[in-house]
Amino acid sequence: MQPLRHFAIAIDGPAASGKSTIAKCLARELGLVMVNSGAMYRAVTWKILELGIDPHDSDSIINALQSMDLHCGVEGNFSTVAIDGKVLDEELRGKEVNQAVSIVAAIPYVREKLVQMQRDYLQHTCVVMEGRDIGSIVFPDTPFKIYVDASEEVRAARRSAEGVTDSVAARDKADSNRTTAPLLVAEGAIVLDNSDHTVASAVAAALDILRSQGLVCDV
Repeated sequence: MQPLRHFAIAIDGPAASGKSTIAKCLARELGLVMVNSGAMYRAVTWKILELGIDPHDSDSIINALQSMDLHCGVEGNFSTVAIDGKVLDEELRGKEVNQAVSIVAAIPYVREKLVQMQRDYLQHTCVVMEGRDIGSIVFPDTPFKIYVDASEEVRAARRSAEGVTDSVAARDKADSNRTTAPLLVAEGAIVLDNSDHTVASAVAAALDILRSQGLVCDV
């Protein structure tokens, strides 16, 4: 266990790998708070689009972000995100947000601001945090790191089943090739191939990994 009162379990991976589902189940099993870091980037992207700002206009996005009332909280075992007093949920999964979030998330100032908000969760609670740079950037010193992966074909099928039509290959390329905090397997992370797992077996495999990394848990 880390010599901190609160600790983080980092769950990283590409789009539709199943990392969100695994993180939610782990949070329930372990009694921790599940934080979806991607929801923060999607919230900022949603607001930028609402304001009519071009996702490629970095300067305007930075100016807008500086004036946003962005609040990240907790409800039960899950993180929440609100902008200007509006708690966001379904808005974060719209087609326009899907298409623009990688562009907005690649802006260094956006990542700097949101990474600090992600780290701030440890001031209040222990977390299972999922995203693309949790083990590499947000909590590089946590010993609890899992990289959830799955084949491109499996991930594309999952996105299609959810009614999402964006290309996982294009999203992978954008996330992996960005200059700031690219998607990668963090040092010390163990890869969990989720191509053929059920939810239950994937969670069991994740718990085995965490135990091997030193997490003491009774489940």
